[in-house]
Amino acid sequence: MNNRVTILDCTLRDGGYVNDWHFGHDVIQSIYRRLDDSGVDYIEVGFLDERRAFDINRSIFPDTKSLDKVFAGVEKKHAIPVAMIDFGTCGIENISPAEESFIDGIRVIFKKEKIDQALPFCEKIKEKGYKLFIQAISITAYSDREMLEYVERINKIKPYAFSIVDTYGLLDNKSMARYFYLIDNNLDPDILMGYHEHNNFQLGFSNTIKFLEKDTVRSLCADTTVYGMGKSAGNCPTELLSMQLNFNFGKNYDLSQILEIIDTSILPIYLKKYWGYKLDFYISSMQKCHPSYVQYLLDKKTLSISSVDKILSAIPAEKKLLYDGEWIENAYYEFQNNEIDDTNAYNILKEALVTKNTGRIILVGPGQSTSKWDVNGICPDDMVVCLNFRPGHIQPDFIFVSNAKRYAQVIDECKDKRTVDNIIITSNISPIGDNVHISLNYASLVGKNEYNRDNSLLLFLNALVRMGGKKVFLVGFDGFDDNTTNYYQESMSFNNVKSVEFNEHMSSELQELAKSIEITFLTPTHYVLE
Repeated sequence: MNNRVTILDCTLRDGGYVNDWHFGHDVIQSIYRRLDDSGVDYIEVGFLDERRAFDINRSIFPDTKSLDKVFAGVEKKHAIPVAMIDFGTCGIENISPAEESFIDGIRVIFKKEKIDQALPFCEKIKEKGYKLFIQAISITAYSDREMLEYVERINKIKPYAFSIVDTYGLLDNKSMARYFYLIDNNLDPDILMGYHEHNNFQLGFSNTIKFLEKDTVRSLCADTTVYGMGKSAGNCPTELLSMQLNFNFGKNYDLSQILEIIDTSILPIYLKKYWGYKLDFYISSMQKCHPSYVQYLLDKKTLSISSVDKILSAIPAEKKLLYDGEWIENAYYEFQNNEIDDTNAYNILKEALVTKNTGRIILVGPGQSTSKWDVNGICPDDMVVCLNFRPGHIQPDFIFVSNAKRYAQVIDECKDKRTVDNIIITSNISPIGDNVHISLNYASLVGKNEYNRDNSLLLFLNALVRMGGKKVFLVGFDGFDDNTTNYYQESMSFNNVKSVEFNEHMSSELQELAKSIEITFLTPTHYVLE
């Protein structure tokens, strides 16, 4: 077993994604001092990024001179301090010679398409006297041949360290081992090999242990953060790895110092800004795609998880790890636009809601005012349609559902066969089990305004216009208010929107629809029809 193993703590840098690097000046210095006293071998103090103005309370610096101000008065003991540059964000002119700087090393990250531009920059870092760390981020984007060619170029530069970086947390022990041996067998033996893992699959700690256990003559270094602090699912925890290395690698890290950091500096941040295992980052890792694809689809608040998974599985290989916002937007609406022939469905609804109806057509929404509405005022001839939910105190004639997440809730709440048969769905929803519903073509109803194009009220009003409806009454479409609970039931509040802006867009759309169908609100609303 290789005992030449070390820890590089990057809490102040990678952890900074959680709080925008705003730890506070005293906390930054305190974290550094305690990490140094713990015996951690390397401490990454933050980012060098010329786009950010100097702020003594943040661990992100426009240049090395600003970094020096933040760490003024801090004694360097055991640990080697380093900083990171995302290539292209900090020019070489912003980096003082190493002998004039608090830091002794600089880590440079860049994706494979920037290798040709980034490696000359890396050489300039080395020329300034710094220990040069080159980080192979998005390691899974490299083929074996590409990695071998990369390693050949690394050997010519001969940096202090070369690291495997599993940017999206995609590696398991087997795939990590493949990259390890490919690099280890071809990398100059004097170059330290590093490993940076993310915890999307809850494998960050175990993969790191397996990495350090590899049989090799070279020195190895594992990245960690205190309490696993980091963007999304977080990282391998410093306290866990140092404990493991004390037990099994003959190390003597002082865990009490790291625990003090957790207690005094990290937990207050964690309680406000959670990091750790999350569904969205699990899905992105499972689909081996950029997490922004998942976030875009989840933010729509309209898709079931299985639908999200289907869309992600269709991402072309070349776009998987390079986020393409236009592609995912088109893919979302293409998925929703499941074209069907809904002629018969409209005939059924027109007969029920318009042609023979001598009462009112009342649409019921999930706003708070629904719970206060007097249902005794419903006449026998009134046709009541609930949109995307079923209130317990109302027996609707129909339930209209255009949202896959709401559909699952509605089905769970519908016990009697008649209610299930009277569910109207849009074609973007797949029925559960053998249920048969009235289905309307989603694409023909959806609007063009990106803020509310698939809003259930607007969709159904469009359907009513197509049926020839002339007048409609609305209950429980309250609009949104930041200061109150906006939904009839708390369980429905997963669809959060920007209140004022959303209300304005809805008002505009309703005013346009009011030219084709008379709209009357029976309960208070933030929407404006005039």
